[in-house]
Amino acid sequence: MTDPTRRNFRWPDSASRPVGAPIQPSVVYASTDPDALDAHYEGRVQGYTYAREGHPNATVLAQRIDALEGAQGGIMTSSGMAAVAAVLLGCLRAGDHVVGGDQLYGRSLRMMAQDLPRLGISTTLADPTDAAAMAAALRPETRLILVEVVSNPTLRVADMAAIAALARDRGILLAVDNTFTTPRGYRPFERGADIVIHSVTKILAGHSDATLGYVAARDPDIATALNDFAVTAGLTASPFDCWLAERGLLTFPLRYDRAEANAQALADHIAGLPGVRRVLYPLRADHPDHNRARSVLGARGGHMVSFELAGGRASANALTRAAPAIAFAPTLGDVNTTLSHPASSSHRGLSAQARAALGISEGFFRVSVGVEDIDTLRDEFSAAIAAATSAE
Repeated sequence: MTDPTRRNFRWPDSASRPVGAPIQPSVVYASTDPDALDAHYEGRVQGYTYAREGHPNATVLAQRIDALEGAQGGIMTSSGMAAVAAVLLGCLRAGDHVVGGDQLYGRSLRMMAQDLPRLGISTTLADPTDAAAMAAALRPETRLILVEVVSNPTLRVADMAAIAALARDRGILLAVDNTFTTPRGYRPFERGADIVIHSVTKILAGHSDATLGYVAARDPDIATALNDFAVTAGLTASPFDCWLAERGLLTFPLRYDRAEANAQALADHIAGLPGVRRVLYPLRADHPDHNRARSVLGARGGHMVSFELAGGRASANALTRAAPAIAFAPTLGDVNTTLSHPASSSHRGLSAQARAALGISEGFFRVSVGVEDIDTLRDEFSAAIAAATSAE
């Protein structure tokens, strides 16, 4: 009698194919003999050996994002920060210098300011909206520039044309974190980038149920270096999370367009409410980088809005308590609108002085606008900001 616990089996044949993508959670893949394994590792055949080195769900998802970004050979990682780490630690070595935008995501700033220097990699942070400041930060040993097109959380728009020209003229790699803008709003490879990074956790996946990153490089040798580091460090993407993100990606264009339209309408609404000191949205005429936003982003303002209350922490507490239908959570890109307070979440690791230099006060909020009915969002924020104004 055949032992039912034996693992040697064939996937059932079928004359039809599944419409929904299958999940393949297997950690290991069996080969027929050592020669076959050699052929795999030497690249003479395609396949899988060990899930840390790749698996079907990661391959399928990476190919879908590659198509959006105009890339080839992108890889999935376990988080957006894993993708950032793969770039910084896979491309750089002791003695190198890297320049970063001074308004990167908080954990990216921490890696730049604390982790890289202890490994012998020097760093400089500069204002990406100021081409002269970026040029002044470069050194002979500068190997890489890392910027976000639209900064987190103050929504400043980088001078991407000037930065790309600097990188090209000096032979420096340009890595662009495209999480906020997404390939729907900006395509870095078409504008001179060498490396593109995403936190797929955010609007690409879109449902706050998958933690993933993505990174792709124009140069195949750099792509190999990124992949080798990711595999060695175990920055492995979960098959289940890849499956969830692929499902979410199918509705990405619809979700992005609806959220973007909501964001522009909500920004205009919040700007007219008492107790609001300023509203930041790239397409508004009062945005400090409005003209550049038009040249960099065209008509795509994105789904993010930031605003600052006239009051401080008491007003901030009152606002979140008065908006129970808006999730107060340190994330972005969900189908539902979420509210983030950078001083107590993404940028809490910075000193109060450092946050103030970036324009992040206790009354500063970042809104990731979702796909809800816009009238519902207007009502929620009107009530919440009224409560915040009364709290001071």
